[in-house]
Parts: sequence; structure tokens; C-alpha cells
Amino acid sequence: MKPVIFALALGCATSVSAQQAADAVAPEAATQGTFAAMSPEIAASFAAKADRRPVEASNWMVAAANPWAVQAGADVLARGGTAADALVAVQAMLGLVEPQSSGLGGGAFLVYYDAASGSLTTLDGRETAPLAATPRLFQDEDGEPLGFFDAVVGGLSVGTPGTPALMQEAHERWGSLLWADLLAPAIDLAEQGFPVSPRLAGLVAADQERLARFETTASYFLPGGAPIAVGDTLINPDYADTLREMATGGAAAFYTGSIAADIVQTVQNAPGNPGVLSTLDLSIYAVKERAPVCVEYRAHDVCGMGPPSSGALTVGQILGMLQPYDLSAGPNDATVRRLIGDASRLAFADRGRYMADSDYVPVPVAGLVAPEYLASRAALLDGDMALRDVAPGNPEFDHALNWADDASLELPSTSHFVIVDTQGNVASMTTTIENAFGSRLMVRGFLLNNELTDFSFRSHVDGVPIANRVEPGKRPRSSMAPTIVMQDGAPVLAIGSPGGSRIIGYVAQSIIAHLDWGMDVQQAVSVPHAVNRFGTYDLEEGTAAERLSDPLTALGFEVGTRALTSGLHAISIGPSLLGGADPRREGIALGQ
Repeated sequence: MKPVIFALALGCATSVSAQQAADAVAPEAATQGTFAAMSPEIAASFAAKADRRPVEASNWMVAAANPWAVQAGADVLARGGTAADALVAVQAMLGLVEPQSSGLGGGAFLVYYDAASGSLTTLDGRETAPLAATPRLFQDEDGEPLGFFDAVVGGLSVGTPGTPALMQEAHERWGSLLWADLLAPAIDLAEQGFPVSPRLAGLVAADQERLARFETTASYFLPGGAPIAVGDTLINPDYADTLREMATGGAAAFYTGSIAADIVQTVQNAPGNPGVLSTLDLSIYAVKERAPVCVEYRAHDVCGMGPPSSGALTVGQILGMLQPYDLSAGPNDATVRRLIGDASRLAFADRGRYMADSDYVPVPVAGLVAPEYLASRAALLDGDMALRDVAPGNPEFDHALNWADDASLELPSTSHFVIVDTQGNVASMTTTIENAFGSRLMVRGFLLNNELTDFSFRSHVDGVPIANRVEPGKRPRSSMAPTIVMQDGAPVLAIGSPGGSRIIGYVAQSIIAHLDWGMDVQQAVSVPHAVNRFGTYDLEEGTAAERLSDPLTALGFEVGTRALTSGLHAISIGPSLLGGADPRREGIALGQ
């Protein structure tokens, strides 16, 4: 039975094709200037879709950033596949139709609820630094940090991909359908071709200069020297061949043999900026199961990915600090926004000091979310004005060690999807190649990540080491925050977003919108953004959030307006399933 597709862009339960849903999205002009270079993900037309209603279903649901990927997952769920089966199909398709954001050449974090056992598992498919990497990887001969894009574009920034291994690990643990069948839809579409979406076309046009640096990448995205355009048919037989090898040989076909050799050759011979990734790095890569990080909030347990992600810890700290305060006045109240903004600033101060790959540095996970520590930090919010100064706190350690503050840059090109199957299994997965189009290196039909630039370019400050410095085999700190909210031991909400380090604010705000402001999931992911990480309160331009500028300024905040392109996808789980897709991107929710 074919599932019914609900066109959220139209604000009603109207049956349309996947391509019609994609065609309903129109790109906005890319912002000009320095900020555009630092935030390359453009937003879809927000106003046209701001009045969406949630999609309702009773059996299963999937929400993701592209209709083709949603359809691939829906077909799996309609055949009785599990959430783990569907995530394989969704990720394989995203790597084809949304290559700028995620794919086989990147990494991911997965939070998975297994209904049969009632257990919550988090899997770390983050990229690793090559064994040949050193703490000075992104420094010049004088020990000074490289310019950001001098490091990004080329082989130097490429870490060992983790996404293929994570796909297989999830399938082996919780899948029920044949692995090869789950890759087949992406193989077929790669060979037949698909129409270029407005978002992909807009991002290619905005990044022509960097995409043109490497012949293979340019020939795909800039055929004949011109950027691909909306509606062009894009065919990717190399990607089909790669997936076909994985269909027969599993993820091992990616990490060994000719695919691995081609990846390494591409990285080590990148013109102007070669990297140090080796076939050994690929052959020893392993997904790691980590302990979930959970924080109580409003009689719920908000659970997500621990280090090397800072997502669950920082989201958890924000919510934990806000627990004593009444936020019911809603998103347009300046006092509510003061509390959320300063809680975020305090959490980000701790993030910069303490959070990194816990396999390499001792991260005080328990101390950072301990109720007594969060209560002490929450007391700092008990005033009438914005905090003048914000500094890291002193959580309880099980060791004695001093770290310097990190200032690494994390850019917002990522994707998030959520899935609930008929058995009640839930997947919340955030997946990325870091910057839009990653390193700009393309091999075997997919782009390679630039994830190593999520490390601090500096290794020390005044002789004090930085926790998130580059080290061989280490996983860079991330802000990805795939989240499952539990109540009485059962999942009630799955959510996450792309957006670089602003992911944390996007996810925290959406949870607050759902639990404190009584919004359904579509309303919660559509709320205009107001995000504060390091002092400046960023308000989403062209939305009602701009009206907060004067009140927040009067409270002592520095305020700026800009595009804040999240890509939130969420499913609430109750008597029925309700799905929401961020109106700022091209995604939809689909259920039956």
C-alpha cells in the first residue's frame, strides 16, 4: 500500500507527489557579505509555509529535509520495516538529493529507542582525526591558526567518515528488512536522475568559486562551467555504483578496497591543500555506543548524545537552569527571552571550557548536569537585567585538570530526521559533512567532510591546553543534538536540527515551545528564533522576533538580526503521531 503524502507547504492534508512538495519551496536570495560566508545555508521561503499544521498519523511517521528522502523512508515503514531500516534508506537518499548537508563522506549521531526492550541507545558515528594528525594541523609555520576556509577547502580538513558504519550498525542491531533493498531506491534515483531542488541550486550558485577548485566536484555541480539550476535533472552513476558495492559488501566495502583507496588518493592529492587521511584510518574506524545524557525538565527526561557532542549537555544545562522559572508568558515576552538567553550563555561558557571527546579528555559529564550545580547556575539568572559577565562554572570533577577556553567555529550545514515505526521504535538522527559541500572534494559520487575544522585551531592558550584540540584518532566536538524526550519511561517527542552551534538554541527553544508554551510540534519548530550563545542576541530577521530588539536592548543585551536557518524536524508521540517540518527548509513529514 502506498502511503499518503501530506503537503505541509499547503497547510492541509492534500495528497501530492514528492516532487510537487519540493517544487512548493522557493529560495531566498543569499545574504551578502562576511556573515554569508560564515553561514552558507540559505533559508527557504518562510512566510509561505509559516501557517503549516502538523501531520497526523496512527501507525508510523517520518520527517526529513527532502521529500525524496521522506518518501524512501515512508516506503520502508509501509512495508513493515523498522525505524532503523528506514534511517538507512533516508540517509542513502539524502546523500544523493541533499549532498551539501550530509552523506557517506560525513558523520552522524543517532539516538534510538527500542520498543521491545524499552531501552534508549546513543550511537556515535562522528568522524575521527587521522592518525597522522597533530595539534598543529591547522597552524602555519609560526604556530598561528590558518584562515578558516584556507583549512576547510581541500584534503586537510577531511576526517575519517562515520556515516556508512553507523547506518550498518543501526541496521544490524534493530533492522528487519534486507540491507540491499534499503539502498535500492537511492541507487535507482541516482541512475535515473532527479530534479534539482531550489535549495540545492541556490547553495551551488552561492559557492561556485570553491566548488570550481576541484575538477570532479566542478563537473558535477558546475557542468560546462555553469551552476546547476532548479529543475535540472541531475544524474549520479558514481553514487549508484558506490551504493551498489555497499549493497553487496556492506559498510566494509566503503572502508576497505577500491572505495577507500580512492578516498585517500583524493585527500592526499588535493591540489593546494592535501590532507593526511590514510587507508589505515578508514580500516580501523568503529562506531561507538555512548551513555545517553538525560536531564529532567517539566516532569520529562530530555535525552541525547553525550561527548564528543556538546548537544545534550548544553541543551540539558539550558533547560536545567530554566527549570525553576516560569516561562509560560511565551516567546514574545522579553523577560522569558532574558532567562533563555542568559541560561544559554552560561551553558556555552561551560561548553567552551569543558566539552570535547571524552575518550581523550576527562569531561565532567555528571557534574555539568548535576541538579545542585544547575541550581547554582540558575541562581545567577535571578535578576532583572542581562548578565554583565558570563564565565564557566566549577562543576564537580572526578579529577584535577585545568582547560583553556575554546573558540572553534562550527558552521551550519547538516541535516536531521526523525522516524517512528509501527512497533513504536524511534530514531532521532543528526547527520553532517560540516560546512556546505564539506571540503568540496568529491569522490565516487559523494562529498567528503571538512569535519576536522570543528577542532580548535589553537592547541593551547597561555600554555594551558584546550580540550577540543586536534589529536590523532580524536573526534571533534560537535553541537549536533538529536534528542528523544521521555515521560514515564516512554518516548513522547523526537527532535533535532542542523545549524552549527546554534543547533543547541534551536532544539532548546523548540522543547520549551512544546512543553512550556503548549505548542504542537509544527508550531514549535516554526517559532521565530532568538538565540544567544556568546553575548549577542541573534533575532531571526523578517519574523516577529525582530520586535524583541528594543526590549532586549533595554535589558542590556547586544542585539542583531540575521537569517537563522534551522532545519528542525520533530514527531510527538501520544494517542496519535504528530509530525512537524521546519518551514525554513524543504522538508516534509509523512505518516500513515
